[in-house]
Amino acid sequence: MSGFSTARLKMVDGQVRTSDVTDRRVIDAMLTVPREAFVPASRQALAYLDIDLDVSEGPAKRFLIKAQLTGKLLQAAEIGEGDSVLVVGCATGYLAALAARLAGQVTATECDSALAAKAKDALASLGLANVTCKAAACTEGDPAAAPYDVIILNGATEVTPEALLGQLKEGGRLVGVSAESRPPRAMIVTRTHGEFGHRPLFDAAAPVLPGLERTAAFVF
Repeated sequence: MSGFSTARLKMVDGQVRTSDVTDRRVIDAMLTVPREAFVPASRQALAYLDIDLDVSEGPAKRFLIKAQLTGKLLQAAEIGEGDSVLVVGCATGYLAALAARLAGQVTATECDSALAAKAKDALASLGLANVTCKAAACTEGDPAAAPYDVIILNGATEVTPEALLGQLKEGGRLVGVSAESRPPRAMIVTRTHGEFGHRPLFDAAAPVLPGLERTAAFVF
């Protein structure tokens, strides 16, 4: 077993299973997808640490969120084999690759076009044919492939992502970290009869996605 394979097994056993992630499909995906393939070569030794991993190439910081949170969000999303999924702010594509192992079709967006290109390459290298990656603002989603059964944020939002919620199917759900209030919490938002029901899942912290930051209030 290679060093990365051993590290991947330790990550799943030590960070994911211990966080009440019991969904066999999620665990199998995390045991299969090589996280190091989505990390710049200079930082691959950090690929399996219990951190939000900076994969930025430019001035704007972009992250793979912690494996523990990734697993818990995927489990909460309850992705079905035929589902259409949108991954928002995918960075280099790790969460999109996991979703592609669970869903029928995955669309992934990333606001940094250079990272979106890297995500495309990494996903293609793994032969994942059911995932499309494109450069787009985190606030926009991808209306062209909407509506979605599931939308997953690869990070946190400090505002209500109205445009994303509008791309959910009836019965669809959005999962991510809401940092609109303190403490930040993982949330699931479900669309039913055109209304949106918000349910907190657990306390969680993650880097806020670009464009989903709270606007600074103007003070006289």
